[in-house]
Amino acid sequence: MLEPSPSQPSASERQPEVKGTDPKTVSGSTHQPSSFSSHPLLNPLVYTDSFVDRHIGPRDSDLDQMLAAIDFDSLEALMDAAIPRGIRLRKPLRLEAGKAEYELLAALKELAQENHVFRSFIGMGYSNCITPPVIQRNILENPGWYTQYTPYQPEIAQGRLEALLNFQTMVTDLTGLEIANASLLDEATAAAEAMAMSYGVSKTKANAFWVSEACHPQTIAVVQTRARPLGIEVLVGDHRTFQFDQPVFGVLLQYPATDGAIYDYRAFCDRAHAAGALVTVAADLLSLTLLVPPGEFGADIAIGNTQRFGVPLGYGGPHAAYFATKDAFKRQLPGRLVGVSKDVHGSPALRLALQTREQHIRRDKATSNICTAQVLLAIVASMYAVYHGPQGLRRIGDRVHQLTVILAEGLRRLGYAPSAEPFFDTLRVTVPNGKAPEVIRRAHSHKINLRQLDAHTFTISLDETVSSDDLLALFQVFAGAEVTHFTPEDLLAASSRSLLPASLLRSTPYLTHPVFNAYHSETELLRYLHRLESKDLSLTTAMIPLGSCTMKLNATAEMLPITWAEFGQIHPFAPLDQTHGYQALFGQLEHWLAEITGFAGISLQPNAGSQGEYTGLLVIRQYHEKRGEAHRNICLIPQSAHGTNPASAVMAGLKVVAVACDRDGNIDVADLKAKAEQHRDNLAALMVTYPSTHGVFEEGIQAMCECIHANGGQVYMDGANLNAQVGLCRPGDFGADVCHLNLHKTFCIPHGGGGPGMGPIGVAAHLLPFLPKHPIVSVGGKQGIGAVSAAPWGSSSILPISWMYIALMGAEGLTKATQVAILNANYIAKRLEGHYPVLYKGKNSLVAHECILDLRQFKKTAEIEVDDIAKRLIDYGFHPPTVSWPVAGTIMVEPTESESKQEIDRFCDAMIAIRAEIRAIEEGTVDRQNNLLKQAPHTAAALLTDHWDRPYTREQAAYPTAWTRDNKFWAAVGRIDQAYGDRNLVCTCLPMEAYES
Repeated sequence: MLEPSPSQPSASERQPEVKGTDPKTVSGSTHQPSSFSSHPLLNPLVYTDSFVDRHIGPRDSDLDQMLAAIDFDSLEALMDAAIPRGIRLRKPLRLEAGKAEYELLAALKELAQENHVFRSFIGMGYSNCITPPVIQRNILENPGWYTQYTPYQPEIAQGRLEALLNFQTMVTDLTGLEIANASLLDEATAAAEAMAMSYGVSKTKANAFWVSEACHPQTIAVVQTRARPLGIEVLVGDHRTFQFDQPVFGVLLQYPATDGAIYDYRAFCDRAHAAGALVTVAADLLSLTLLVPPGEFGADIAIGNTQRFGVPLGYGGPHAAYFATKDAFKRQLPGRLVGVSKDVHGSPALRLALQTREQHIRRDKATSNICTAQVLLAIVASMYAVYHGPQGLRRIGDRVHQLTVILAEGLRRLGYAPSAEPFFDTLRVTVPNGKAPEVIRRAHSHKINLRQLDAHTFTISLDETVSSDDLLALFQVFAGAEVTHFTPEDLLAASSRSLLPASLLRSTPYLTHPVFNAYHSETELLRYLHRLESKDLSLTTAMIPLGSCTMKLNATAEMLPITWAEFGQIHPFAPLDQTHGYQALFGQLEHWLAEITGFAGISLQPNAGSQGEYTGLLVIRQYHEKRGEAHRNICLIPQSAHGTNPASAVMAGLKVVAVACDRDGNIDVADLKAKAEQHRDNLAALMVTYPSTHGVFEEGIQAMCECIHANGGQVYMDGANLNAQVGLCRPGDFGADVCHLNLHKTFCIPHGGGGPGMGPIGVAAHLLPFLPKHPIVSVGGKQGIGAVSAAPWGSSSILPISWMYIALMGAEGLTKATQVAILNANYIAKRLEGHYPVLYKGKNSLVAHECILDLRQFKKTAEIEVDDIAKRLIDYGFHPPTVSWPVAGTIMVEPTESESKQEIDRFCDAMIAIRAEIRAIEEGTVDRQNNLLKQAPHTAAALLTDHWDRPYTREQAAYPTAWTRDNKFWAAVGRIDQAYGDRNLVCTCLPMEAYES
């Protein structure tokens, strides 16, 4: 948490600027001749390579041309015309100048080396693991995988959809349940989602959820946080003594328990079901290669973390959680679900299934606000299973268990008494009274971290990276001065292969599908990964011009540090004195984000934009409660808001009241004032996106904030569109009390095909005391809300990406990036307005950083739907813009600052060419059903046929431009039949013959 410093004025003290900053220092619109002789004498003591020029696409000469096209002579003049005068910054951001990539990587390396990589045997749901190099290099470090967007356009996302289908199959096989989603944020939030789902489907009238005290403490904490605003009572106890004497709608068990013990839960599950409760089991996925799966002993839901399947510890994330359940609950399953359907040619094709379950459809009726998964990490975990196969995973599980058996035998010989319960990879060990400090001291001297449960009890959790040397070091830690007269090899010869009773051993097969049995050599896996990658359009192929989902450059220099051992191999609960580098990075990043947004403090804990929304609302709720106004429960939300807004409000225990928009797409200020005054006694908050969801800088934003404050409420700002504000205006200055920041948009963390994300929140000074806490590490405010994520700083290992971006750009670079993003959007709007109406414009007929093109007319004039235009854009080599949101029948275009004028012109040319194709239909020269748009996208298989009965040529279909002839990206499948897939729901891998046919 960042406390205000005496040298930094608060947001209220900083006055908005009227005319903006000096264009000579910020706008970058002045153009210098490029001849060598014109260059000034360079200072040899300063790096000359500018990252800002690498990040921002248009060159200075391009900027001049684009400005001229929209009738402005400078970027600064455009900003003055586009952004309300009253909210402009008076001075530039107080950040250091941007650095060169080489020098900044060296500086970050020094910072990283302040982290000390100990061997952590802490467990608690996190294990060190081996990321196969072929997966690390070709997925985790590959922009062809990490720059993909959420697979809402499935025809150009078949590769990652197949990888996610593998993930779902892996989870269902190992858990013994029937259906699984494509990942959630972390184990703790997955447990909370299970509680919410159980509450929704339970047929009892119970209002209590029972949680085993043997669950991981961070999981218990997040469940308690999520339960409180919903009025759910959380009961924590011992499953061995709980008799269901109090009605509960659901229970949560840990398998194995947090201290390593493995319990036979069959009888408990029977009692739970007899009482009408659903059973959720948080299970270690690797242990299920040996143990009876939850689905076979009575679980209705299984959740957990797939981190140990090849995903680095990363000081807590990002990691992919899993969620599996029975087929009967498929329509209540939270998160995304990949399903099998077919395309227009009858071939199997994958897409996101049952999207009507999701919050963007259900809005305030949603039971979850999940809008992001952990796709990239789920793909890593699934490929770990593909690479090792069932036998390989079983060997890893057997080895980890046998190492733990050896450890137990060695500790017994040293006079210690490990726990009597069966175990998989974790031992509970009791030490004599007063000996614990000695054990801790010796562990530290060996660079070992243990988990201490109490004054005389430790747990030791082993993993696949453990070696004979690690066991020797552990024995020395517990032996002290005593000489050990045995070696791990001696113990191996003398110990049992397994200490697991037969009643707990798994007997059913898993991962029997050919995909898990065909790619065990690196050659084969490499080719499989490349085949899948080639089916997906990423930023390595073309611009992804998605409105409200900024898809800017994720620079290689920003990405490099995430796989450094100093960031990747740190346990989230390692002692703070081992993580000084991380702490320094967090502090700097919080300070920078506070300066950029105008807020007094930042919490980095929320690990998704949806989590940030939820966290911000809980902070507001806590603020009202502590002031004796807990009755404030009304949340005003514009009708144009993203679906996660109302979903988050309901989850935070608030009642949603919709605010109308006027015919220009702006919030109806009169309606907002009327409803704020109507509900003034109970008004909690306004949720508002700025610039608006319609891509406009609304003039009335300050008046709206003042109205909410005058009626006792707080202003929550959705930070989805912060890319149009950085360096030009600040939410904390013009009235917002809290704002979540999508680091995976504005601050360059890549989307990873639908996750990871990070959604930290910034808050005004009066909300600092209420920032989220954590049960293991001291963070947050004195009166803070409970934990919202499993790890104290969310997905820590990807925060260096945003740190690098801000430090590389500096104040001037960040400001110029925002200016160019706004210019690019207005340039597109200007070039296309004669062909497609721009639906909403702000002051001076300008848009912000995105624009909405109205395509609704073509349904009447040519029977062309918005999807037809989107799919035809694929033939031109583009990912379609955001389709039918926030207005049905439109597309929302956001070019970002990273795209060059050449690429932007190529997009505009494609849209203009498509308009000509529509005009041919309107004029009757082309059939209304059999045409280039209705048949798009065109696959190679559809074109390479002997029979061709279409009224256009194959060349028109495949190569509409010269660029496509040289750089063709082929859709892997034809247009997909979405309804067929929902009617015939299949969410696990098909047999290979289905694809062969």
